Amino acid sequence: MFDPFASYALGVTGPAQRHYRVTPSDTEDLPVRPRALKCIAAGDVVVVDEGGVDETYPMLAGDELIFRAVRVKATGTTATVVAWY
Repeated sequence: MFDPFASYALGVTGPAQRHYRVTPSDTEDLPVRPRALKCIAAGDVVVVDEGGVDETYPMLAGDELIFRAVRVKATGTTATVVAWY
């Protein structure tokens, strides 16, 4: 497939190229630090930042959380999310 943007550097504000379904865990960090999280089933998402601080975000299906989370906690997370990177 021809990609007219192949010679451009991939910046953090550009579109993601890969994704994976997040498996929330209270002890394990995400396998790849994402650019953002996309909610595919509504609920709360508890994310941990690089300083170890937790925050809960209520999300609707289709919402995007533009945040480079280190972990998505199992405790308190009821939404289903995918990570974009």
